[in-house]
Amino acid sequence: MKFELKTEKENYSKSFLQFFGIFFFLTLIIILSDVALKLGIISRNHKIEYNCRLLSVEKSKTYFKKLSRLSNLKSKQKIWKFCSEVNK
Repeated sequence: MKFELKTEKENYSKSFLQFFGIFFFLTLIIILSDVALKLGIISRNHKIEYNCRLLSVEKSKTYFKKLSRLSNLKSKQKIWKFCSEVNK
């Protein structure tokens, strides 16, 4: 007949592993969300720069609308000034 005793070491090691598993998972989520936010910012800046370059070549109403949405500027004069700063 086999007789086993469970010691407190096993309970501590299981809870310790669970704690590190949860900690690792939360850290991974935070890092991935930070990367996603930074990629969104980079993408937005790239869109603004690209549309400003297109606007400097072709003065189209669609580029003004796109830049107005991206930069939250309403007047064409402010968009021109903004694009002149971006294209420097």
